[in-house]
Amino acid sequence: MLTKPLSDAVEALAALNNQRVWSLLVTVFGDLAQNDGDVIEGPVLSVLMSDMGIKAEATRVALHRLRNDDWIMSVKSGRNSLHSLTASGRQESAAASPQIYGQPNDSPTHWQLVMLDSASTHSRKVMAQLGFAPLMPRVYLGSTDAKPPEDGLVLAPTSLPRWLAEQFEPKDLAQDFAELHQALVHVQKAVAEAALVSQRETAVLRCLIVHNWRRLVLRHPELPRDLYSPSWLGHECRSLVSTLLTKLPKPDLGQILPD
Repeated sequence: MLTKPLSDAVEALAALNNQRVWSLLVTVFGDLAQNDGDVIEGPVLSVLMSDMGIKAEATRVALHRLRNDDWIMSVKSGRNSLHSLTASGRQESAAASPQIYGQPNDSPTHWQLVMLDSASTHSRKVMAQLGFAPLMPRVYLGSTDAKPPEDGLVLAPTSLPRWLAEQFEPKDLAQDFAELHQALVHVQKAVAEAALVSQRETAVLRCLIVHNWRRLVLRHPELPRDLYSPSWLGHECRSLVSTLLTKLPKPDLGQILPD
């Protein structure tokens, strides 16, 4: 059972946007059982999902979907089921980990601007995979670590006008990052006030922190802080996530048992 003030912190994280159960499971396995050979026992998974406000039937449906998608595999061990990532699930999780778990000082400090021949030369999805975010049709911004398309015009400005930064920021993500920042501050305070954080509470908090952070950070390339206005809280969220995950190290799943 979760205890106050940690239960309040869990509620604050769980209340952020609409939690898709299959996506939450992707986070749980990607954070707690990403390595080859890692498994999560059925009763442990049920307890964690229940603590995050997910009903048992919804968890079963989501597991079925992820098995069909070759993301998770399940095997019987006596009366219990053992769930783990498939090889492709581990590969996808590992590919996203640097962007999710990167430290604040890992963020790029220099940037470049790329202009394409036409708006249809490369799709936004392709440019995002290369590490570039759209500024306007044909024009993208990215860190100097990102590799631009060979047919693009590359410029390396030394400064960015404030109006351009404000135009560049995705407004929907700005609000989401602000809400996440508020919830993370709440969690930080709750963890500091708690007399003890159990292995179970650690697992639940970690998964919700990573999940809410993952769903935002993977939607936008990591770019230098100078490209954003002072009101953008994405970088502050990364600092809080990094601090909290250090205070909440990965738990021993063998110590998480149903009540």
